[in-house]
Amino acid sequence: MNIEQARFNMVEQQIRPWDVLDPKVLDLLFIVKREDFVPAAYRNLAFADMEIPLGEGQCMLAPRVEARLLQELGIRQADRVLEIGTGSGYMAALLAARAEHVTTLELRPELAAFARDNLQRAGVANVTVECADGSRGWQQRAPFDVIVLSGALPRIPAELLKQLRVGGRLAAIVGEAPVMEAQMITCVADGVYNTVNLFETVVPVLDNFAAAREFSL
Repeated sequence: MNIEQARFNMVEQQIRPWDVLDPKVLDLLFIVKREDFVPAAYRNLAFADMEIPLGEGQCMLAPRVEARLLQELGIRQADRVLEIGTGSGYMAALLAARAEHVTTLELRPELAAFARDNLQRAGVANVTVECADGSRGWQQRAPFDVIVLSGALPRIPAELLKQLRVGGRLAAIVGEAPVMEAQMITCVADGVYNTVNLFETVVPVLDNFAAAREFSL
């Protein structure tokens, strides 16, 4: 496989047609090597328009979904980011390339270790991987400028919204199959939030939230 040609095809045939047109985001997809975050058994599928299995029922989101969320968040250099659902560490690496620091939470110890190894090999130094249940966020480092959920959940927990700074943005895929929608929620004032629906999709539910029962919104 010609890796660079496959990467180019991913960007031009999957990602750009999904209205990902920010040149900074597109450039990142060439800089952060997706194939370095994929399990060895699936390396040849690193650029395919599909969710890559990570084991234990978890997966990497399709490239176009990751890229679109990254574009909509508009990460800034001074942003402090919380990601919930580390998976392979790839989305954390993309976020970290634009942000000051990323804290990423992974419930499963094996995946947390996999992500740490991937990030270390990639030379990403501004990401902290915590093995933790992210269903109530990460109060220890709150408030955050950006919160990203790398997977779906039925509704947004109130605890997560409270961990956004004023002006902070939260990106999540909300709902239950077969009806899910990516949303951007912005904290416009203390306790006041504006929600914009971005696109419809269906992705696996984060296991942090599979058993959670107390939600708001």
